[in-house]
Amino acid sequence: MIDLATTPLGTRVVVRYMLPDGMATDALGQLTAIDASHCVVDTKRGLQRVPLAQVIAAKVVPPAPESRH
Repeated sequence: MIDLATTPLGTRVVVRYMLPDGMATDALGQLTAIDASHCVVDTKRGLQRVPLAQVIAAKVVPPAPESRH
């Protein structure tokens, strides 16, 4: 697991975190902001604000493959 606090903004990451119902989900995209309590990931569905207290794993991932048309 990476330390999100030291990860440069703009890095593509996947952040796994717990939802209130106890299920885990992922936010995959560019890390756009981080503070003492939350990180923000710009995903295909838009910005996801993730509470750091709910993060169970995080890692840097390679760039998305280019789309084929």
